[in-house]
Amino acid sequence: MYGCTLRGLLLFLGASLCWGDCPCSDPALCQPIQDTRDFEVYVFYVRGKNWKNYDWDHVTTVALFAPYDPELMCFAHSKGARFVLKGDVPLKDIVDCNARAAWIAEKVELAKAQYMDGINLDIEQPVLDGTAEYHALTALVKETTEAFHREIPGSQVTFDVAWSPNCIDVRCYNYTAIAELCDFLFVMSYDEQSQIWTECIAGANAPFNQTINGYEQFVNIGIDSKKLVMGVPWYGYDYTCLNITEDNECRIEKKPFRGAECSDAVGTQVPYRTIMKQVNDSLTGRLWDDVQKAPFYNYKDTKGNIHQVWYDDPQSISLKAAYIKKLGLRGIGMWNGDLLDYSDDPIVRQQTAAMWKALLP
Repeated sequence: MYGCTLRGLLLFLGASLCWGDCPCSDPALCQPIQDTRDFEVYVFYVRGKNWKNYDWDHVTTVALFAPYDPELMCFAHSKGARFVLKGDVPLKDIVDCNARAAWIAEKVELAKAQYMDGINLDIEQPVLDGTAEYHALTALVKETTEAFHREIPGSQVTFDVAWSPNCIDVRCYNYTAIAELCDFLFVMSYDEQSQIWTECIAGANAPFNQTINGYEQFVNIGIDSKKLVMGVPWYGYDYTCLNITEDNECRIEKKPFRGAECSDAVGTQVPYRTIMKQVNDSLTGRLWDDVQKAPFYNYKDTKGNIHQVWYDDPQSISLKAAYIKKLGLRGIGMWNGDLLDYSDDPIVRQQTAAMWKALLP
């Protein structure tokens, strides 16, 4: 239904794949994680050694979006957390069944060689319903899940989706089938201004009502809520205002994206650690928008331009996280675990701890 015969995949996986020497002090730590906890806390790792300061009492999965670090693998396994690959491939390259089988086999072999526990499929490419790429993507999820589950016992295959199933950024995927075929969806409830269909005005990265409505849309099309993990942003957007009103309406430059006239692409992504250093010295200090339920502030740059920064903090994240139980979601996660400040400054440590705590409903 979703693709061609598995002959090609079996051909590539038929031979026993080699496992290298375990890099951990305890060889048992090279065994795949097989236990599944009731509540998922999903972390994307992108750089450095910040992972040593993650909240390992709650982390369940770390997705590797950086060069492989065997020390991190050993440590994650010591905490009972899965460590998974990133999977991304141009969809035009895997329309062919044999090419798709080869790609899957390569990822399974890499995961085995690095003692990893699965893969996070982060495709995010525009796809129209009914096209060859549409069917190939669904087949990719099906065949990847089958291969990983068979070859690595207890492994996890997840798929990243936009905040709504309504063809956001022209990602018109077969969401119901994909959710059924993999372990769960990581819902990227951020960059929700990637397509601004109203006026070109700065706004929240993940406005509360829009975010919650996105999960209701996934459930309404028949996706089990336990197949959904809520993703929240640990970053914000810095917009240069063309003009700003007394009630802080910041008009921004038009920058089209996938059909929309305006987009958050005109802004600059800012890590939470940078925001915390800037907000107190800004023109306004932290302000709160009670409609979007998100914080923001204004500042003036060296050229005299007024900027508006929208972001998420413990208050806005906690409001959304509270809906995890109400909606019956599988868990929560963030993009990404390395956007906080993990230095020893006492105030910074409190700010960082508060962001981790906000994930827990």
